[in-house]
Amino acid sequence: MIRFFVRVLGLLLVAAGFVGIVVDGTRSIANHEIAFTPLGQVLFTLFPQSFPMLEPAVTRYVSPVLWDPVLLTILLWPASIVSFVIGALLIWAGQRPREEVGYLTDK
Repeated sequence: MIRFFVRVLGLLLVAAGFVGIVVDGTRSIANHEIAFTPLGQVLFTLFPQSFPMLEPAVTRYVSPVLWDPVLLTILLWPASIVSFVIGALLIWAGQRPREEVGYLTDK
């Protein structure tokens, strides 16, 4: 049952990634320059009150080094590609295990 939900979440993220690629593509064509929506902007749009508290929480409770080079870089990645990659990984993780080929014998 959990495997089913992992695959459904993966498919939704892949679909969201494709929608994001289409939106970014139309914006790029309209502006005559390549433009991607960063992950940080999408997260701020989805969580406008709790996202600004992420930076102080990470620097205070985890590590300031984790925030500046690591999380800031990830938040600048294109949201559509991040969504597509995470969705593809979830689909892969939710696959059924391969059946064994051949016979197993006990001797």
